[in-house]
Amino acid sequence: MTAVNATSASDVLSQYQLSEQDSTQGTSDLGRNEFMELMLAQLKNQNPLEPQDNGEFISQLAQFSSLEEMQNLSGTVEDVVSQFRSTQALQASAMVGKTVLAPSEIGILDAGGEITGTIEVPASTGGLRLSIEGQSGELVRQIDMGSSQAGVVSFSWDGLDGNGNSLPAGSYRIVAEASYPDGQEQLSTMVSANVDSVSLGQSGSVTLNLAGMGSIALSDVQQIN
Repeated sequence: MTAVNATSASDVLSQYQLSEQDSTQGTSDLGRNEFMELMLAQLKNQNPLEPQDNGEFISQLAQFSSLEEMQNLSGTVEDVVSQFRSTQALQASAMVGKTVLAPSEIGILDAGGEITGTIEVPASTGGLRLSIEGQSGELVRQIDMGSSQAGVVSFSWDGLDGNGNSLPAGSYRIVAEASYPDGQEQLSTMVSANVDSVSLGQSGSVTLNLAGMGSIALSDVQQIN
């Protein structure tokens, strides 16, 4: 006589659901087909003197239905995530060669070019000043921008020093300061930069690799030209 399996389908399903919740355990091997085979085997091998209760059988069918819906939902979510990442990759690749406005104190001066950006002015000031420093920290140009209201103020530096001489191409530090009753306050700046390449992380995060300025997250970009 075939031995009766003491483990019910509901017990196995409970173990399966727990393994699904534990990401460190990987994907469970028990699918809907295996669960159905297990439940049919249980019905065939049940003790005829103690048949399975109808309520318990219906409960197992309901658990089987829940398992199937969970697997279908998981597949749908994976498809949506895959499509989202593909869309992000296409959008990110289209940004190569474009100019973005990103938070930075460093600007890259091309030969015969200029450095542009914006200054975040938190409160009205009677004296807004822009200082340009070379790679050794020396002051190469200072631009008085006068009074300013609170808000975003654009700036542009033509690559000339205080005597009108063209400075060599390279990286320069942009320092913006505002005069207030309590003294000088350094302000946040955004600088325009060219996008050399784009990296797409496994989680779907997009990183922009800027010419001469390193990498920043796409979420940090304020403007794309």
